[in-house]
Amino acid sequence: MPIIKPISDLRNKSNTISDIVHDTNEPVFITRNGEGDMVVMSMAQYSQLQLKIKLTDMLSAAQADYAKGDRGRNLNDVFSNLRDMLNERNAV
Repeated sequence: MPIIKPISDLRNKSNTISDIVHDTNEPVFITRNGEGDMVVMSMAQYSQLQLKIKLTDMLSAAQADYAKGDRGRNLNDVFSNLRDMLNERNAV
């Protein structure tokens, strides 16, 4: 269930809202005059959300490439390239 707080709580009880977002790892929805206005979340939760968005964008681009006929690289080539990169890194 979403956590909803009035904007006055953000002003008067900011430490409480900070505790809520860190303890529950859930966003807090802030209302103004009874209407949704903003969302407050922890930095960790925001970073995780950004990573999910980036991954979704990458998967969407890969799916579009596949739909256009691009079949990418085969698995053996990928692993070979990874081995080469690891060997180069270990050689330094």
